[in-house]
Amino acid sequence: MTLTVEPSDSSCGARVTGVDLSSDLSPALTEEIRAAWLEHKVVAFPDQGAMDDDALERFTEAMGGFGEDPFFAPIEGRQHIAAILREADEQTPLFAENWHSDWSFLAQPPAGTCLMAIDIPPIGGDTMFADQVAAFAALPEERKEYLRSLTAIHSAKLAYAPDGAYGEKDEGRSMAIRPGESALETQTHPLIRRHPETGKEAIFSTLGYIIGIEGMDQAEAIGLLGELALWQGRDEFVYRHRWEPGMVVMWDNRSVLHKATGGYEGHRRELHRTTIAAWAG
Repeated sequence: MTLTVEPSDSSCGARVTGVDLSSDLSPALTEEIRAAWLEHKVVAFPDQGAMDDDALERFTEAMGGFGEDPFFAPIEGRQHIAAILREADEQTPLFAENWHSDWSFLAQPPAGTCLMAIDIPPIGGDTMFADQVAAFAALPEERKEYLRSLTAIHSAKLAYAPDGAYGEKDEGRSMAIRPGESALETQTHPLIRRHPETGKEAIFSTLGYIIGIEGMDQAEAIGLLGELALWQGRDEFVYRHRWEPGMVVMWDNRSVLHKATGGYEGHRRELHRTTIAAWAG
């Protein structure tokens, strides 16, 4: 089996063929896939129609094991798979439509995320990715030094607290989201983090999960984060991924931000998601 990696025309992202993810992966092939993932940050595997939930779990284990999913209820019969689901007639606000890195508010945020296509609409539903290694590298040196000195305060409260965006007032949503008081907890992380495997620095900032900066006035912090967010999502750093039936996508939460897009009103969309554990090397 020969792995073929075709980079996108964007700052990140690649299409990977020549592998059947429903089969057992050899150690050598596993390492090839991980290498492509680390290099391109987002990898898409088309024509994986033979994949099922068992295979998705095996693949996740091979890529690093299961991470924590604090506010998603798993699908029936599984512990580590959640459904990213929107029914055709759903009227709730689109889920995850702002730039973010999954579960950044945890003490050990996950290394990556996998999504397996279950029901793909004929239009819309693209996923956007923003390369935060490239975004940091493009900054002036003086700005880099300043950002390296900052520590961000992360929290899930704006999204998953009982009164958050996906809290008790969020009715009619197809996804099995379980908000809770634990969302009020806070966790600090450097605003600029060095990737534990590649050694590259990336901006680790997301407006939805950061509520302040240590030692900084709140208004000043929010202003800085807002200005930074405009930079992080510039076109030159963004890869727009278009889904296909039978596709599996894996991305590196340490290197990219992502967000959902709509445009498939009247159509059902479902993907099965697993979270890859933080790399402890």
